[in-house]
Amino acid sequence: MPSLSVGGGPLDTDIFNMDQHGDDRRHNGNIGKNFMCRLQCMFSHTSSSESRLSLEDTQQWSQSLERLLESKYGLATFRTFLKSEFSDENIEFWLTCEDYKKIKSSFRMSSRAKKIYEQFIRAESPKEINIDHHTREQIKRSVKAPTLYCFDDAQKIVYGLMERDSYPRFLRSDFYKTLLENLTADATAKV
Repeated sequence: MPSLSVGGGPLDTDIFNMDQHGDDRRHNGNIGKNFMCRLQCMFSHTSSSESRLSLEDTQQWSQSLERLLESKYGLATFRTFLKSEFSDENIEFWLTCEDYKKIKSSFRMSSRAKKIYEQFIRAESPKEINIDHHTREQIKRSVKAPTLYCFDDAQKIVYGLMERDSYPRFLRSDFYKTLLENLTADATAKV
């Protein structure tokens, strides 16, 4: 399971309201171009050509979930895709755990661990993740005296779920395919 330094805020998911029954390629093309523009605007504080969304980077997202999450554009795109499907609790939990592991203060760690438990682990919590009862109970006990690694088992389970379910769905999605088509067309037009 990779570990990342993550930064990024919420994204607008309105761009995913695509006509799923029609075959309006022009509409899908505009959606892909709108999203490419939004992604590049989100990261516009860097202006080098290396920091721009590229066809090569986008194609590499299909190599592995780890590769997708290592890319700032890949992570932002994947998060937005999951939000559009109302299934973003796994990536949000995983990212929250990555941030949690950076905490130095034991007081802050204790406070944050309880918040993570209440938000993601507790049965019927607002963003309850799909983990087994044993893991849930183990975390419930460990949150009383939390360590940096008290969520590791749940994080591994969630990563596996994303790798087997969410990630393949993302790669098959019209949105990802449209994004690739638009980047391919743009690269071809520049030649």
